[in-house]
Amino acid sequence: MMNIITRKAMYNHTCPVFAGLTFTRHLSSITKFDTRKFVQTLQEKGGFDAKQAEAAVVVVNGAINDGIYSITNNLVTKETLSSIAYQQKVDFAKLKGELQTMDKSEFTTLKKDQEKLRTDLTNLKNRLKEEITKNQASVRLDLNLEKGRIREESSQNELKIEDTFSRIDEEIANMQMQIKSVKTQVLQWLMGVSTGTLAVLLAFGRFMM
Repeated sequence: MMNIITRKAMYNHTCPVFAGLTFTRHLSSITKFDTRKFVQTLQEKGGFDAKQAEAAVVVVNGAINDGIYSITNNLVTKETLSSIAYQQKVDFAKLKGELQTMDKSEFTTLKKDQEKLRTDLTNLKNRLKEEITKNQASVRLDLNLEKGRIREESSQNELKIEDTFSRIDEEIANMQMQIKSVKTQVLQWLMGVSTGTLAVLLAFGRFMM
């Protein structure tokens, strides 16, 4: 396996592009990457010459090392995780104690509120019963008065209806008498007209003869 750090020194003299590159760790020590095989693959399949292939390995090595370095810098150490976990446990225990204290206090307050609410509901229930009893008595009285008034109005209406029926009967009798009188007059008129017409026809018949 080719040592990349040793070869990099040679590339710095032969290729100005890599003159300023420095690496603290080589690719093979991090990823168990066979750099010699990679160089051979580039030469055989990629059409690279030896210098180009080795330069490509240096570039890949640098890119991967930079990525690994960036990732490791962002990772949290085991000690930090342990410290955070311990602090979270402490905070959780403190929060649990506060919640238990709060629960006890809130339970006592809630119990007092429930007792007060129960008393208020009992008082309200009694007041409602009294109001309902008063309203029922008032409604009964109003209903009795209304019934009496309705009976009185009904009696008056019945008298008015009977009087109206009597007047209607009288009007009907008068109309019947008037109709009979008109019928008599019409019959008399028809008889007169018929007699006159018959006389005219007889006279006309005699005249024609």
